Amino acid sequence: MKVSNLYIYPVKSLRGIALSQSEFTRLGFPFDRRFMLYKVNRDDAGIKYVKMQVSQFPEMCLFHTDIEHPDENDPWGKLFVTYSGIKPNSGRETIEVPLIPETGRLEVLKDMDLHHSPTNVHNMGEHYNKWFSKCFDFEVLFVYLGANRRKVLFPEANNTQENKSWMSTITSYLPSFGYDKIEKNLTFSDVAPYLIVSKTSLRDVSGRLPDGEDMDITKFRPNVIVEGADEEWEEDYWSEITIGDVKLHLIHNCARCSSINIDYDTGKPGTGESGTILKKLMKDRRVDPGTKWSPIFGRYGFLDPASEGQIVTVGDEATITNRNEERSIFGELPDSNIIEITNRELSLARYIDYLSYQIGDASSGTQNEHSMQLQ
Repeated sequence: MKVSNLYIYPVKSLRGIALSQSEFTRLGFPFDRRFMLYKVNRDDAGIKYVKMQVSQFPEMCLFHTDIEHPDENDPWGKLFVTYSGIKPNSGRETIEVPLIPETGRLEVLKDMDLHHSPTNVHNMGEHYNKWFSKCFDFEVLFVYLGANRRKVLFPEANNTQENKSWMSTITSYLPSFGYDKIEKNLTFSDVAPYLIVSKTSLRDVSGRLPDGEDMDITKFRPNVIVEGADEEWEEDYWSEITIGDVKLHLIHNCARCSSINIDYDTGKPGTGESGTILKKLMKDRRVDPGTKWSPIFGRYGFLDPASEGQIVTVGDEATITNRNEERSIFGELPDSNIIEITNRELSLARYIDYLSYQIGDASSGTQNEHSMQLQ
């Protein structure tokens, strides 16, 4: 196998950027998911910030991103966000953002939540907030993570059971290399710093669409795409992949949500066969009993500490250096009452999501908040 594509998503849930090569770090690719948007809801009780992800706000896919890396002439670098809106006469608008903002003068907002793993963030300020608010037609907050981090979603990796939400269990099964090698912090990625998918399996997904129509692999929001796997869906069993000098531990399957139904040209739920791709995958890709109401595509990965700082280039050879005998189970931690409780909550949420699609909501893009994938 070899690496066919590498991607980063500087602003969570906006369109990504294809790379020719990248450094691997324990927190993911440099500049991946370091910015995020929140919807601002105001009422008599105060202000509530609602995380924005493409599954709930499909128009986010109309925002394209690009970067200029820092150099000796520009130590901060540049992030460009371009809105190709669907509003009449909106045209294309681009705003320039420091890729590495100076945070000293920015307002700090504390305990901003993302999947019950909160973090402090930096408010990028009125200039940027107004621009995004104008594009979305509602009030938006644009934030930068900076040096702040979220706790990784492994209760035992954090040596704590204080987080009892269903999201706290989604990556609780670990292979034999142990907790000590897992990075215990996250940026704005949902579950893990890396998501790996296979083009061989994409072929099966595209085969569910009408002749001449291919599934857009970027809707799965991968970081690493490999090609040349022998069999479709063999990645369900991958536990370790080596790319050059980089080793990734693949912890869990990625459960998919209605974001893959979105039409990226319109920023709305798809109306044709591609708008029902989640329902199509539900027929035979609900293969993980830990998330049995959601189809699986891709594997979450953490970097082995010895691989920190190594460079991978598109075209590099990729080898599966360890496989599981059975599929890993989403959210499994044996002999834990907390996990048993939260898994029941998760199963109920997945079942509700499943029922909504069975009665036809998949085509309209309805999304239960418990369906989750890297965005």
